[in-house]
Amino acid sequence: MPANPIAATIPFDRDGKHHGFLRLPHSRNESAWGAIMIPVTVVCNGAGPTALMTGANHGDEYEGPIALQALAHELQPEEISGRVIIVPYMNYPAFRAGTRVSPIDTVNLNRAFPGAPDGTATQKIADYFARTLVPMADLVLDFHSGGKTLDFLPFACAHYLESDSQQAACVAAVEAFNAPYTLMLREIDNVGMYDTTVEAQGKVFVTTELGGGGTASARSARIARRGVRNVLIHAGILGGTVDHAPSVMLDMPGDDCYHFALSEGLVEPLVDLGETVEAGTPLARIWPPDRTGLMPIEVPAQRSGVLAARHFPGLVQTGDCLAVVAEVLTRG
Repeated sequence: MPANPIAATIPFDRDGKHHGFLRLPHSRNESAWGAIMIPVTVVCNGAGPTALMTGANHGDEYEGPIALQALAHELQPEEISGRVIIVPYMNYPAFRAGTRVSPIDTVNLNRAFPGAPDGTATQKIADYFARTLVPMADLVLDFHSGGKTLDFLPFACAHYLESDSQQAACVAAVEAFNAPYTLMLREIDNVGMYDTTVEAQGKVFVTTELGGGGTASARSARIARRGVRNVLIHAGILGGTVDHAPSVMLDMPGDDCYHFALSEGLVEPLVDLGETVEAGTPLARIWPPDRTGLMPIEVPAQRSGVLAARHFPGLVQTGDCLAVVAEVLTRG
């Protein structure tokens, strides 16, 4: 396999705090010998675990970049034992464009793993993380929220894994993040995801969905900033005690948690995030987008639980994820 062309401008193994870039050569109309410069900070202090922390895997999700920019600015080497690698804008071209996928090659980074060193720009970024950065890490935290098209309850989540011990370690780290909600997440399709690549390497993996709508709120930013430090404390990298608050435990026991639009149109929400529903309860109505006088289509809940996610824009396309209903396990 050819070498990846991305080069770091700072060391990964030298004590201290280093700000720099992951430089990806990218020849384009505006710059024949140009490069994509992905900001990165490495904070090192002696022996200890390594945490890899990433945001903007999708470019229109902002809680992660806020929390990681703050961490890169505030964290000092003397506060830690080990190493923290901080990449606030993992999919840098998408982040600068404010889009879910890269404007360069229209590839979704979180469906491009394990990537290719001789592929498109996004595939090269995926390959560098999969073959260079993830192997350095003991724990990986990848921030997500709903972007422009989804809105979520603020939760940190773990996945169901074949290894009971790895799953238990991931759940413990997710619980330490201590978002208002903690979820066992069942993905629609995990092929090509960063999550899948990280977990396949046996790493402890934490991910989040902390809101949505293509923006951040004061509350969601506070959750992200608090959570990232909690995870570092849990990992034994940062001193102190985990800042604990009550969290609601949620589960997604089956694919029927997902509800998809079977027609296009104008969405009338009937249930707000966090509200409980019974199976059969209408979650939303979809009104025709092109005429009056017709009945709307009602979308019923396929199971009882709490509304954990919803489609954000007022218009929906056929096949869009309209809602997610999760099962409440515990409160406290």
